[in-house]
Amino acid sequence: MIKRLLTLFLIALAFPAWAIDGNELLRKVDRNLEPESYEMYRKLINIEPNGSKKEFVLYSVKKGRDKVVALFLAPSSDKGRATLRLGDNMWLYIPSVGKPVRITSLQSVVGGVFNNADILRIDYATEYNAEKVDEEKDAYVLSLKARTGEVAYDRLKMWVDRKTVLPVMIEAYAASGLLIKTLHFRDIKDFGGGIRRPATVETDSPLYKGYKSVMLYSQLKKTSLADEVFTLNYLPRVEDLRK
Repeated sequence: MIKRLLTLFLIALAFPAWAIDGNELLRKVDRNLEPESYEMYRKLINIEPNGSKKEFVLYSVKKGRDKVVALFLAPSSDKGRATLRLGDNMWLYIPSVGKPVRITSLQSVVGGVFNNADILRIDYATEYNAEKVDEEKDAYVLSLKARTGEVAYDRLKMWVDRKTVLPVMIEAYAASGLLIKTLHFRDIKDFGGGIRRPATVETDSPLYKGYKSVMLYSQLKKTSLADEVFTLNYLPRVEDLRK
């Protein structure tokens, strides 16, 4: 009897009742960052080592966990361009071309440090599996592994604030272990409707020394969208969604 109790005690030590479910934590991060279906505006700013900047304004909508559309509003040279993401597949519509062309997650429709996977981000829990959760004083540290080989980054290391359950920093790695970029989440803002999240995301990369890209969020809110919006045929009409 004593031996059996000792065995159960040792099992309890190895698998504590309060062990954190990394994937559940990741799903909470997703929903705290944004509703499952939403619309929003963003300004993307690319900053070069000499201080020069190039800015883009995008209107974006998302439905479910893996459908995203973004429409370029500025600069005038890019106005009317639209991008669509369905899971791992991405397209760019250019009005002068008249039909969508395939793009990849590691390319960038805006240049700079943000790639298409960053700009057309779907739920982290859809792309990544939490392999490990470490605990620091003020944060959980999630070690994430891509679920498929189609994902832009093979691994992510995500620091999640304990109180807000929002990301503070994410390091993105290639399969080789090379650090590709670091994302910094700042300036928590109340967007209304129960949405309170960082309004600023900055990224830098050891591969692009001296360069930085910034993403500023505004007017983020829940909305209902028809499935038709997330089709190639709808890309020329995304402007119609704006009220």
